[in-house]
Amino acid sequence: MNAMIVASLLLATSLATHTTAVLEHYRKHEAQRLVPMLSEVVRFPTYQNNDEAHAQQKEWLLKTAHDLGFSARNTGKIVEIDLPASVEPAPILGLVVHGDVQPVDVEAWTIPPFEGRVVDGYMLGRGAADDKGPLVQALLAMKALKESRVRRTHHIRLLVGSEEESDAKEIPEYLKEHQPPDYSLVLDSEFPVVVGEKAWDALAVATTLDSRPGVEKPYRVDLLDAGLSTSIVPDHAEARLFWTGEHANWQPLMDALTKVALPEGTRLVLGPQGAILRVVTYGHSAHAGVNIEGGRNALVALARVLEGQLPTGGADDLLAFARLAGQDLHGTGLGITDSDPIWGRYSVNVATIKRDANDAKTFVFVTNLRRIPPRTAPQARAYLEAFVADFNKRTGASLTINAAKTYFEDEPLGFDPHEPLVQRLMKAYARATGVASPKPAISGGGTYAKRLPNSIAFGMWFPGKPYPGHDVDEKISVDDLQRGARVLIDALVDIATQPRIAHPFMSTK
Repeated sequence: MNAMIVASLLLATSLATHTTAVLEHYRKHEAQRLVPMLSEVVRFPTYQNNDEAHAQQKEWLLKTAHDLGFSARNTGKIVEIDLPASVEPAPILGLVVHGDVQPVDVEAWTIPPFEGRVVDGYMLGRGAADDKGPLVQALLAMKALKESRVRRTHHIRLLVGSEEESDAKEIPEYLKEHQPPDYSLVLDSEFPVVVGEKAWDALAVATTLDSRPGVEKPYRVDLLDAGLSTSIVPDHAEARLFWTGEHANWQPLMDALTKVALPEGTRLVLGPQGAILRVVTYGHSAHAGVNIEGGRNALVALARVLEGQLPTGGADDLLAFARLAGQDLHGTGLGITDSDPIWGRYSVNVATIKRDANDAKTFVFVTNLRRIPPRTAPQARAYLEAFVADFNKRTGASLTINAAKTYFEDEPLGFDPHEPLVQRLMKAYARATGVASPKPAISGGGTYAKRLPNSIAFGMWFPGKPYPGHDVDEKISVDDLQRGARVLIDALVDIATQPRIAHPFMSTK
């Protein structure tokens, strides 16, 4: 028999034996710790600027790592947790997650969002899926690998970030003083492996709500407010109207508004209170990049309900632009028709309207775009700024680009599906799940893989299910948590017990 074939058979046998040993230890000793540990970490409300919660979570991470037998360091915004190789020096395999979460509208949740409760086989809570579930999966997979005493050829380093859901500056800051792992798995997306991440863009336009000559109404718009975050499909939007004369009569307007056909899955609530009428629409939140199809956009609903019902001016201009941007989920109303057989189309979220924090008279409307190749960030920005200028010229509006909220500094990240690490991960997923021919994924959600050299997104969400990250009542099934941990273990044993991958990616990012 050919020596190469014999070596390959021996390697496969050894890999299967090691994987079985680690999985058996996980099943007997670690699996039952997953839910209690995840409940603990979900209880830290680590949304942006909640410094106390971030500090408490770091203390939890350092203590938990110590209790599991790992070494750990707080490097500032990144916590490092290490499982050394059996023999040093050794290449470093990174596992990368984030410990911060998206903001929440507490009143919209059916349970307290930071309680960490299991209901009907699901773990509920902000961060349960994105990204604290993968954090706990990584810790326990590393623990199983450690305790099984399988010989490790790689040093495994878990990196826990703290700003991924906001400005995501912590990885570039970390790399100024720390070397990255030799190659890393970012556990913040979907299985089997993500070979394409769309770019993340934000277009922000601003104006006052003042009227200008044109259509007149016996009321004005005093307030527009919609959405919670740029990356969340808005489930709430409101316009507050003020009757400018005497003896407010809202009934004709209310009758007209209630006759408007609403987008599927949205609803309208009218609240007349003397000279004020609150026009409120409700929808359903969802991740704007990974599960935008599962959302029901309340801001688009509000813009459609009020079409033709407002005086000419800034409020009507903002909502008219929102109607264009929200014509569909792909930016067709903005003139974006790009399509690719692999990358698909843009995902466009009509995201937020908020009062400008620096100017009480100005309101800012933000649209989030997940861009596909080949258009670059400068090209996309130039195109959309020209579109806004043309909109102003056609309509008489005076929308301006809000520099603070506009963002065009990202590019798509792509991998050849035949690259060595991609193939290793695909095979690990196939072995662990029994899926014979898995297809690599394209994701609208950006991850740390764009910022950390030689890294790629690998799970921990299974394909074919709506992604709950960023959603109200965020949840993940306990079965999928355990299943994902087993897939990760298979990949870890395959990579961390075999020789260094000399060229994980044949082309560099």
